[in-house]
Formats: sequence, C-alpha cells, structure tokens
Amino acid sequence: MKRAALIGDPVSHSLSPVMHNAAFAAMGIEAAYELWPTSPADLQVRIQAIHAGDILGVNVTVPHKQAVIPLCDDLSETARRIGAVNTLVLRAGRITGDNTDAYGFSRTFDAVLTGPVPGTALILGAGGAARAVAVALVDAGVRSVTITNRTRSRADALVETLRGAGVPGIDVIDWNDLLGTVGDAALLVNATSIGWHGDEIPVAPVVLDALDPASVVIDLTYRETALLRAVRERGIVATDGLPMLIHQGARSLELWTGLRPPVDVMTRAVVDEQARRST
Repeated sequence: MKRAALIGDPVSHSLSPVMHNAAFAAMGIEAAYELWPTSPADLQVRIQAIHAGDILGVNVTVPHKQAVIPLCDDLSETARRIGAVNTLVLRAGRITGDNTDAYGFSRTFDAVLTGPVPGTALILGAGGAARAVAVALVDAGVRSVTITNRTRSRADALVETLRGAGVPGIDVIDWNDLLGTVGDAALLVNATSIGWHGDEIPVAPVVLDALDPASVVIDLTYRETALLRAVRERGIVATDGLPMLIHQGARSLELWTGLRPPVDVMTRAVVDEQARRST
C-alpha cells in the first residue's frame, strides 16, 4: 500500500483525501491519501521523512509553499517561475518541487470566461496561491496584472520575485487605493485566506460597488462565500475555487503516477463530501 499526503498547518478542513482516495480506487491504485499537519518548526523533519519507500507523492499547502523550496533537491521550471511549491514528486531518491496551482487556476479561468481574455486583472493577496494565479494569468495573455495586499511589503516582494523569474506585466497598488482602481479590473481574484471560514469578506462593500458590472470574480475558496454572494447580488459573474482544487489535484496525481486522472470521479467525490459536511 502506497501513501500520499498533504502537508500544511492546518489541514483538517481539506477535501484532498476524499478526492484522491476516490481517484486511487477508480484507477486501481493501492494507495491511501493522508493529512499530515505540520508546523513550520517541524517542516524540515517532515520532508526528510518522506524518503521512505512507501510514499507515492506529497502535496504542500499553507503556510509551507515557499518554505519547502530549499528542502527540495530539484525544482520544476514552473515552480521556479512561481516561486512556490505545492507538489513533491519522488524519483530515484530525490524530491522535485513542482507547482500545479497555476494549471488548476488556468482550468478555472477557462471555464468561467465567456468571451475574450480580459486585458486587466486584480489579485487580492500575496501568498503562494497569488503567485500561481499571477503566472497563470500572464501565460493566458492577460496584459496587465495588479497585485495588492494589506501588507504592502509582501506584495512588493512577490512582484520583485516574479519579475526576476521573467514574468512580465505585474504591478502593485496599495490596499488603500483599491476603491479608485478596482473599477478598471476586468477580473478580480481573491487569493487571500479571508472567507475560508465564517462570513468575512476581504474588501468593503463600497469597493464591490465600484466593480465593472461586466467583470468576473473568482474566489479561490472552495465554498459559497460572502464575497461570492455579494458580487452575484450585484449581477456580476463569479465562481469559487473548487475547479482549481480538483484540477491541481489531478495534475499532481498525474505527476506522481504518469497516468491520466479521473477528473469526473474526483469532482463527484468532492461535491458529495461538501454536501455531507453542509448537513
């Protein structure tokens, strides 16, 4: 029996075990996906331990997507450009850090668009997910991508890293300037942690009022959030991050096994689990 796992802190809310275990069963792979809660202080020991022969592959989530980079033996070109790792691939005793978040977001982006690629996008947040989203948007042809974060220095550091990795067209605005600039965004992406739990909303209602009615909003949380409800009440097209979760997981599975993952099975398992948890 092989093992796969998610490393993060916290991880108890994750839908990944349900999604991957359904895929393993459908693919006839004898493996089990586990949750490995890991504090920042324990990350290095945790990574060293995955060299055990029964590990199929590992995913990495908040807050370790950047901290895990120096613990990898190699990095994929995608992970280098993004500056974050969410997937560890084990080959010949070496750990390669990869990133499937950009792929997952691109699939979400493609699904929600009904017209041409938007010329402008605004990303809220400056963590590992924001990095992946920015790269995916540039690769999709979005001309201007702007990042903002409550702590301005984190957004500046992110943009500097992306520019250093050869990712063009990325700028920063101050969080306090949102009201004056959000109306120019054809796409708004919430890549903050606000909204994962409870009914918090990342921006004030007056900022949402300033959105272009023809814009699109993507919230990377994979549930119906206060943000999604608020923008839909304003007649704006919006979607959550569930497709991103599923497709980034499917891509990880493909990297681990070399096999085509059953995306339909994974989707059904996640949706059923969401329904179970809601009751």
